[in-house]
Amino acid sequence: MSRGQEARAGLSVVVITKNEEQNVGDCLASVAWADEIVVVDAESHDQTVPLVRRYTDRVFIRPWPGFGPQRNFAIDQATSTWILVLDADERVDPALRQEIESILGQDPQAMAGYVIPRKNFYYGAWIRGAGCFPDLQTRLFRRGKGRYNNIPVHEHLVIDGPVGRLAAPLTHFTERRIEDHFRKFDAYTTLAAEDKARRGGRPRSWTLICGPPATCFKAYVLKRGFRDGVRGLIVSVFAGFYTFIKYFKVWERWIVGSSPGHADRA
Repeated sequence: MSRGQEARAGLSVVVITKNEEQNVGDCLASVAWADEIVVVDAESHDQTVPLVRRYTDRVFIRPWPGFGPQRNFAIDQATSTWILVLDADERVDPALRQEIESILGQDPQAMAGYVIPRKNFYYGAWIRGAGCFPDLQTRLFRRGKGRYNNIPVHEHLVIDGPVGRLAAPLTHFTERRIEDHFRKFDAYTTLAAEDKARRGGRPRSWTLICGPPATCFKAYVLKRGFRDGVRGLIVSVFAGFYTFIKYFKVWERWIVGSSPGHADRA
């Protein structure tokens, strides 16, 4: 759709995918009521695309350029006045649908976008502590009022205008098994380490020594992860482990980059 074309009233839901056959069907079924569903797939090699085509013909397949650019491309394909950005492992429950529908016809000058609380499910249960709730996400906005920044990991939507807050939450089925945590670790810690390395500065040993236990303590005690039992403990420990691996990879890159002969080996 050209930028000069007038947006139609209603809601476009945009989702980016890559090998999400276990999640994407339930995600799209939860927003089948929307006026339009746009999916941008990063060349999946499972059944993601055939599953998606059951819900929409607005499917675009392109190489992976990074989270921000891929989401922005998906946003550019949307044709409705309002846009809702979802991940494949998220669901819109009836209460959230009702709240979204109530604002679709509001005054265009009222709000440019909305943050939505998110309920994160780990290992089959909703985790309330450890910083996992309300986990506010900026996801709903008027077309032309939001763009994602281009940081490698934990990109976020930047809204041009006033932002409100919805009451009903998104449902997020994140790690279901321990291997899900480990599978994400390598990719996400690498992206985070590369981002820190690009910003420069020599890594300090104290970040490896003090950072992980401090992160774990903060999640489990200060953010009350203990309220969620064993699951809260696991989430808190993994938060500390994530911090350790991230800073270790920063340190590793600095050591390799500054070692003699590195330029010759590159």
